[in-house]
Amino acid sequence: MSLEKNFWQTKSLKEMNREEWEAICDGCAKCCLHKIIDENASQADEPEQTEELHFTNVVCSVLNTKTCACTQYENRSVLVPNCVTLSPDNLAQLVYMPPSCSYRRLHEGKTLPSWHPLLNKNKKSEMHKAGMSVRGKTIFDRDVDEQDFEDHIVVWPLNEID
Repeated sequence: MSLEKNFWQTKSLKEMNREEWEAICDGCAKCCLHKIIDENASQADEPEQTEELHFTNVVCSVLNTKTCACTQYENRSVLVPNCVTLSPDNLAQLVYMPPSCSYRRLHEGKTLPSWHPLLNKNKKSEMHKAGMSVRGKTIFDRDVDEQDFEDHIVVWPLNEID
């Protein structure tokens, strides 16, 4: 099956077929970063919000950190039970994705970023050049005690360009 040109501009995420859905992933692997939810934090500008999400530079051990691709993609939910597996049916989970996530951007009415593989002949190389992937920025979860994840909180996953 071939992808319809600019399908993401005419279809909502819920309307996309499996091939289209998978093509929206930019391959940054930021979803593979461990996140910490501080349930006691509150933000002054949003008093009703009582939890705060923090990204770490600790990545799932089944990620190939050079290609930013999961080495166990088809079995990831079984092997890594807390893996965030996005689908058209659980778009509410997009709050756990960084602002640069293509699924999140489309869901929020934004466009795909200029470095997205669907917009470039060089596929993922533009995304890596733009510094939007986890390549070269992470350590594996097998190398860090989970209690120490808070020592690895980073802000770079929140960077959004375009």
